[in-house]
Amino acid sequence: MVPQHTPALPTLGGRKPSYRERVADALRAALIAGELRPGEVYSAPGLAARFGVSATPVREAMLDLAKEGLVDTVPNKGFRVTFVSERELDEYTHIRSLIEIPTTVSLATTADPADLEALRPVAEEIVSSAASGDLIAYVEADLRFHLGLLSLAGNGHLVEVVRDLRRRSRLYGLTALVEAGRLEASAEEHLDLLDALTARDTERTREVMTRHLGHVRGMWAAR
Repeated sequence: MVPQHTPALPTLGGRKPSYRERVADALRAALIAGELRPGEVYSAPGLAARFGVSATPVREAMLDLAKEGLVDTVPNKGFRVTFVSERELDEYTHIRSLIEIPTTVSLATTADPADLEALRPVAEEIVSSAASGDLIAYVEADLRFHLGLLSLAGNGHLVEVVRDLRRRSRLYGLTALVEAGRLEASAEEHLDLLDALTARDTERTREVMTRHLGHVRGMWAAR
């Protein structure tokens, strides 16, 4: 049984997002975490009740997700989550590894230690979300952490490419990890990564980041 939560609507940093954008972010996180399953049709009123919001911003947010190709509209019924093939997920992860690993490693020698430490509360939020089994909060905090980290490289286009690839990911194995009590240990890799970065240890940073990203098509992906 998938844990049911009424998630706090996330804020991904930068300018203050609109309510519609916050709803869309929460829905994306639910989709990535596997709480919204491919092939299933979800109505706006049903999702609104689940998220504790009104149906109008949910319907508008789902239309945004439809433009991104994450859901299809089903007339008079709602929205169907699109299917992503194993090959597509492998390709997304490969591209992410080509971008995220070397960029993160470079930050071990270029990032301001104060900027890195500013991400520690987000890393701790990831751990606490894992401990409580709140998958939506976990995915949302993980996204904020990694995009915030990559933004320290000063390349906004790179951040947007990774944001899009992460939105298309599917982490169906998170529920099983929560049930087995193993997600918290995985979440602590974010703290390990910060420790390696602040220690200016490029090899340790590469090792942690490579292992961490490997989970996307490993234990985080198992159906």
